[in-house]
Amino acid sequence: VVLRGDGFGLVKFRQPNDNALIIQLDTWVRDLEPNTAYVLQRAADTNLDGICSGTSWLTLGKGLVSQSITTDDRGTGEESLFRNVATLGVGATFDITFRVVNVATLAVVLTSDCYRYTISQ
Repeated sequence: VVLRGDGFGLVKFRQPNDNALIIQLDTWVRDLEPNTAYVLQRAADTNLDGICSGTSWLTLGKGLVSQSITTDDRGTGEESLFRNVATLGVGATFDITFRVVNVATLAVVLTSDCYRYTISQ
């Protein structure tokens, strides 16, 4: 997942082939405000039209615990996040989009395109 806006970011979005149904979200940002906390959020919808119309933003983290991404003195930060999708079940398909938000100001600084994802095993 490519994130663009006031800086740049990448999310390595992957789901290992196992029964755990955990999506790994290794997140990296650069060219943002130095020494600042950000969060990665996602909105998903099941209207599979390629237009990510979901408006329920969920802050991602380490499972159910939100985790911020704090930039260093050069505006670069990284964090290994994950999300358990077992409650959705194998075969669930959704459109999904991501954004990075400044924790202090709530300003959206990076956004992604819309992606389609199907949970596999």
